[in-house]
Amino acid sequence: MSHSKERVEKICLNCNAVLYGRYCHVCGQENIEPKQSAWHLVTHFFYDITHFDGKFFTTLKDLLIKPGFLSNEFIQGRRASYLHPIRMYVFTSAFFFIIFFSVYNVKDWNLNDHVKVSVQDAEKSLRASLKKAKNRQDSAVIESALAGLKNAPVKSQKDSSGEKDDQSAAFNMGDLSRHYKSKEQYDSIQQSLPQSAKDGWLTRMITHKLIDLNSKYKNDRTRFIKELFDAFFHNFPKLLFISLPIFALLLELLYIRRRKQFYYADHGIFAIHLYIYSFISLLFIFGINYIANLSGWSWLWVLNACIFLYSLYYYYKSMRNFYGQGRFKTFIKYLILFFLSFNVILVLFVIFFIFSFFEV
Repeated sequence: MSHSKERVEKICLNCNAVLYGRYCHVCGQENIEPKQSAWHLVTHFFYDITHFDGKFFTTLKDLLIKPGFLSNEFIQGRRASYLHPIRMYVFTSAFFFIIFFSVYNVKDWNLNDHVKVSVQDAEKSLRASLKKAKNRQDSAVIESALAGLKNAPVKSQKDSSGEKDDQSAAFNMGDLSRHYKSKEQYDSIQQSLPQSAKDGWLTRMITHKLIDLNSKYKNDRTRFIKELFDAFFHNFPKLLFISLPIFALLLELLYIRRRKQFYYADHGIFAIHLYIYSFISLLFIFGINYIANLSGWSWLWVLNACIFLYSLYYYYKSMRNFYGQGRFKTFIKYLILFFLSFNVILVLFVIFFIFSFFEV
């Protein structure tokens, strides 16, 4: 309730209904004076902030230490003391991905250094094997491998002289497109072929994309990889959003015998709370990793291990508290849910990776 002065007139300004109290029983609008001072706006702003904070921290506390509690409260109709699950999901997911994209910035990756280190390690191992070679044939095989490493492409940027590195000049996106300089050339060749020899629509679409990529990135393999993974990472919010209703569907199938007690929307609310918890626990892990990197305290991995183990327990306990079934039955369904969810996420990863490929 606001601290504004109540109007003397008992007619709602929003819907013209006759009022019997401070709030309209038809539309819910508060019957207060429409003219407000600047001071009132300031005080109202701080009131709303503190009111939100109170709800947020109450919701956060119960979410973290009472698995399944908030979902039970919601379906029982006790909702006024907590943030709505969807609002909480939007807030936590937005904050999570802001932090996530700050921590995992693909454009900051130095892929060339990783390749160089890998090549150096392989060369060192091969030279050690060369010393232990028992005959000339073994030595010849190892020396051939060493020669191959020396010719391995490890650069994709201009060298210090400003020229392109010749080792990376062979960058090509695949056999489907390397014989064509443009899509027009490819389409012209396709039109000249008999119908039985023409590529199918999928092959044509992929070839067109590969030709575009070859033209766009040319010798810059590193930039292509970075932009591909950057597009893929920025599709994570969509991936998780799509996985949420699928996760709720899996819950409905696992508890199909109790469909009269739990509707699909109830499973959805439970899934949302689990996702919110996952976002928050991952934020704790990011924070611990950040502190460990700054301080050099390698022992902080123990805290992350504790969060991981608690999360495994949390998901099981949430299912047990929300659905109210026995330990053994809940544990079996818990394992089945993890197996099915893993496969769903894996399929979505593949789909979104392909989608990201066509986005770059």
